[in-house]
Amino acid sequence: MSIQSRRLDSVCVYCGSSNAARPEYLAAAATLGQRIAEDGLRLVYGGGGVGLMGAAARSAHDAGGRVLGIIPEFLTSHERPLANVETIIVQSMHQRKMMMFEESDAFAILPGGIGTLEEVIELLSWRRLALHAKPIVFYNPDNFYDGLFDFFQKFIDERLIPPEFAETWRAVTEIEELLPAIRSMPTNAFATPPGMEHVT
Repeated sequence: MSIQSRRLDSVCVYCGSSNAARPEYLAAAATLGQRIAEDGLRLVYGGGGVGLMGAAARSAHDAGGRVLGIIPEFLTSHERPLANVETIIVQSMHQRKMMMFEESDAFAILPGGIGTLEEVIELLSWRRLALHAKPIVFYNPDNFYDGLFDFFQKFIDERLIPPEFAETWRAVTEIEELLPAIRSMPTNAFATPPGMEHVT
């Protein structure tokens, strides 16, 4: 397991790809993209031009920010990558997730569906196993993620995971609070999960 020091430079945004999402969620994603750009950070995302992820990437690019999209080839016709941002096309979802992890120093979790949930659970699992120490912050408007947080607490109450797990992530209810929350968490170390150093 290789440990490295790294300053906060890139923020990965996990979020939904549905254009049918609530307008407030789409607007919040756009606000976050703009804030990431204004803070001089790079936005790393799933590479699509639709839904919340498209709104975030488009807004960051329009604000003059750096944007990196990573998308599997089989999703390009469905999620329609933006032509004017840097996009890397990979061959599998596994490659996509690993590259997004490697290219990012922190993670912003916005409302999303089953794909977002899968990404978040893997990210938290790696954190639980001490494979990384990157900040993880949820945007939780209208209690969107409260059910998930209650499930995490049940794991703790049933002594299936230690109470310290609750300290590995934070949640905010206003999108403007997300980047400050990330900056308040340690960002000085991360690890590449063993056996994944050279995923191709």
